[in-house]
Amino acid sequence: MKRISLVVQILTGLVLGILVGWYFNTHPLHQTWVTAEVLKPLGDIFIRMMKMIVVPIVFCCMVLGIAGGDNKSFGRMGAKSLGYFFAITSLAIVIGLLLANLLQPGVGTDISGMVHGGSAVKIEPSKGALVILQNIVPENIFMALSEGKLLSVLFFAVLFGLSLNSLPKEKSSPVVAVLQGALDAMFKVVGIVMAYAPIGVFGMIGATVCTFGFASLLPLLKLIGVVYLALIIFAVLVLGGICYLIGENLFRLIRYFRHELLLAFSSAASAAVMPQLMGKLEAYGVPRRIVSFVVPVGYAFNLDGASIFLGVATIFIAQLYGIDLSVSQQALLVITMVLTSKGAAGVPGFAIIILSATLASAGLPLDGVALIAGIFRIIDSGTTTLNVLGNAIAPLVIAWWEKEEISRPDLRRVGSETMQ
Repeated sequence: MKRISLVVQILTGLVLGILVGWYFNTHPLHQTWVTAEVLKPLGDIFIRMMKMIVVPIVFCCMVLGIAGGDNKSFGRMGAKSLGYFFAITSLAIVIGLLLANLLQPGVGTDISGMVHGGSAVKIEPSKGALVILQNIVPENIFMALSEGKLLSVLFFAVLFGLSLNSLPKEKSSPVVAVLQGALDAMFKVVGIVMAYAPIGVFGMIGATVCTFGFASLLPLLKLIGVVYLALIIFAVLVLGGICYLIGENLFRLIRYFRHELLLAFSSAASAAVMPQLMGKLEAYGVPRRIVSFVVPVGYAFNLDGASIFLGVATIFIAQLYGIDLSVSQQALLVITMVLTSKGAAGVPGFAIIILSATLASAGLPLDGVALIAGIFRIIDSGTTTLNVLGNAIAPLVIAWWEKEEISRPDLRRVGSETMQ
């Protein structure tokens, strides 16, 4: 009997979750119990399992990527990667701001009744650049690993990889072999976790629909529409233009990574597809040293979808409260967002925390965060998908920049083999 593919299983879980959530939303007798005791735990289990494996994978990949090359080439590749990430996310923020100013999603929106119970967001005061840098440096690497602090883990992994690379081969080889074995084992764990993905998707989307239903989306449909329009424009024009520049085809790449993009959309967790993304990039012919460095760093610095959301949501809240932001104020916002958007974890909802920091720094009403939080799960699916697509293209850009030859095998054959 032919095995049902993972993408079909995820789609089935997505549809069933919407149907079950809609039923209990319209029959509220057991709504609270089903959401809290069944649907949400099913989704949270999947997110926890992905958080459980993504940090060890990032650590091992980063160390192996640095230890396997020379420090000069690593420094050159690191500078190119960070330069590309900052430029592309800045452009994403500008596109979000421009579309929000042009289409004005917050003008004429009735905010009465849009704040949902349970949508409260913890607001953290904005921090200066040196304080942010200080918080990146871990006091205890094991604590950083256990808490999933991606930037702190990357910071230590870079130092450890550079130090390992400077040791004689007879001393570094056993450590590299252990880390490679651990990484290979973690990829096997990913396969086990992914078998649970359809159930996790069912729980996450079911809990969202069960809690908020469809009627609560109507006042904010314009915001959702503007965000998704910005995501599509950025993907087609910006990422498509970059693909054309480096000799790739955007739509062919979307077809190649379709399983990862679908899982990102349905789970709203970019961490859920990092291992598969790296495997398919290597199968595509991108050198392992580039994939091992660019993808983990991209998950912390290259958040195209989240950057667009920040731009649109900030202007939306300003328009909602009748606050007119000048061009100079919006230019300052771009700088603020570029800094605050770095280091977001690849888990659902983190962009809401970034948005709160952005609003606090701009002096905008923080109450607006609660308005968006209720429908953010719908937006987060799109922004996460663009984050993943951007991080799939980034290693190809760096490989082209480094003048690396990419084999580009038969995409249909490789894609089907990877997701079996």
